[in-house]
Amino acid sequence: MSRTSNSLYNLRLMDELAQKNTVIHNIHPMIKLLTTILYLGFVVSFNRYELSGLLPFLFYPVLLITLAEIPVIPVIKRVLMVEPLIIGIGILNPFIDQEKILLLDTAVSRGWITFLSMILKCSLSVMAALLLVSTTGMDKIASSLRMMKIPRLFVLQLLLVYRYISVLLEEVSRTLKAYFLRAPGQKGVHRKIWGTLAGQLILRTFERAERIYQAMCIRGFKGEYNLGALKKLSLKDGIYLLSWGTFFIAARIYNIPVILGDLMGGLAK
Repeated sequence: MSRTSNSLYNLRLMDELAQKNTVIHNIHPMIKLLTTILYLGFVVSFNRYELSGLLPFLFYPVLLITLAEIPVIPVIKRVLMVEPLIIGIGILNPFIDQEKILLLDTAVSRGWITFLSMILKCSLSVMAALLLVSTTGMDKIASSLRMMKIPRLFVLQLLLVYRYISVLLEEVSRTLKAYFLRAPGQKGVHRKIWGTLAGQLILRTFERAERIYQAMCIRGFKGEYNLGALKKLSLKDGIYLLSWGTFFIAARIYNIPVILGDLMGGLAK
């Protein structure tokens, strides 16, 4: 399977996972969206030298993956795809901030702490966003945004961009397949036709998107994406949000790993 086909498969896999019927999937979409926003807010609120305080926030994605029956490998692969960008941004930190601090009785520069903290925050944030899409679906997320009074135009743009990605990937896959059928045995696309191929691809995707838009207009589209009605909020939805909110606040105020470490050390004595 080519990289493009694999990317298209992974994109569709997210939508397929959102159709499951588990405890997490049955939580109201708006509650899951609010919980994710709370989670992201608390994760990024830690200072750049914090590591141990972030560790309890691993409990949230791990529990969601378990209860929602989400395959672990695809999630990890998607998180790893973002890591090179974060590494590129923070790789100079260890050389810029060289002040020494103690970490597990070892002297290390504060730059390494900020670098590792940045990677951990990024990984947790990307994982939470992926789990939201995998357990809710983009359509229900859009409906939740409308319930939260987010402007209709913003929600519509979000949906259309998300759908256009799949259209773009389909056209990339078809174009590359046609190219390699005409150039058997060649490894990769020759650099001389990169510009031509990119231009053809853009024109093809624009034409495809125009045909999709015309089909939407024929079916009554007038600027409002009909997402259907969401179910009403229930008691379990409120308990879900309250429970995670309480845990996030406690994990933010108290350094749970340090407390547990002191407790275990006291018991050992």
